[in-house]
Amino acid sequence: MKKYLSILLIFMILGTATIFTGCAKENTAIGGSGEVNKEGDNLYPIVLTDAHGREITIEKEPQKIISVNPDITEIIFALGEQQRLTGKSDYCDYPEEVQNIESVGGIDNPSIEKIAELKPDIVLASRIFTREADAKLQELNIQVLILDSNQSFEGIYDTITTMGQILNVSPKAEAMVTDMKDKVQNVIDKVKDEPKPSIYYVVGFGEAGDYTAGGDTFIGKMIEMAGGENAARDLEGWQYSLEKIVEQNPDILICSKYYDAKSGIENAQGYKDLSAVKGDRLLEIDNNLLDRQGPRVAQGLEELAKLIHPELFN
Repeated sequence: MKKYLSILLIFMILGTATIFTGCAKENTAIGGSGEVNKEGDNLYPIVLTDAHGREITIEKEPQKIISVNPDITEIIFALGEQQRLTGKSDYCDYPEEVQNIESVGGIDNPSIEKIAELKPDIVLASRIFTREADAKLQELNIQVLILDSNQSFEGIYDTITTMGQILNVSPKAEAMVTDMKDKVQNVIDKVKDEPKPSIYYVVGFGEAGDYTAGGDTFIGKMIEMAGGENAARDLEGWQYSLEKIVEQNPDILICSKYYDAKSGIENAQGYKDLSAVKGDRLLEIDNNLLDRQGPRVAQGLEELAKLIHPELFN
């Protein structure tokens, strides 16, 4: 359970989400200003503003990329450009073929020596990449780009679009975003007039503490979009309490299908007495579809909606 919680919190360490309420503005934190020709091919150089507010100029199409961000790694694979991946982090584990790519260590502070040895054209990282590691790579004249989705669907679309620019495959990226938007809208349309059962998403429980997705988090927003009411909607962040869970007595509990989470919850003090657990309404999901803000989140939203409103997806 402690391993499960630590892995999840790595992907949630950025804290609370910026909930999107409309269309994203152009040229925001990850937007690029590279010109695009009629065929959809980028005309280099591309100038991007990364999540640290720095203007990054990519002079030519990168052929050797190190991604220490599992979300970005998944996007690269989804765009069919995995042959450019020279290195990845220990946490980049999807799809299965990624195991064939050399690891450079953790996602916050990987091995600088290993990265330098692989001689990448660019290193792609998230905001939890340490400033110290960033500075060391800059000293070695290794370009670093920090990408951040701002924990919103619009931010994910922007990240995919930016990766299309970087990899010179903008048409593929645009098609992916269109497909994702269609899936998301289909879910929203299906559930919009349905009753909203209260949902408690189990991130952590037991001795390690009780954690869930608060109302200001990306997953909290997904619960609402999937036709549920987040039982922890008044919470900011992730840490909750067993007393509040018992008081809420949510209609449905949802947990990871990994790490024996379900069996642990079924036997955990307080949880085992909840009506949802007793009534076989403790449901499992592939948490990576929700935790990682990459190309699979639209599928994650659909899977979440299927758990909450199975009758709509027969």
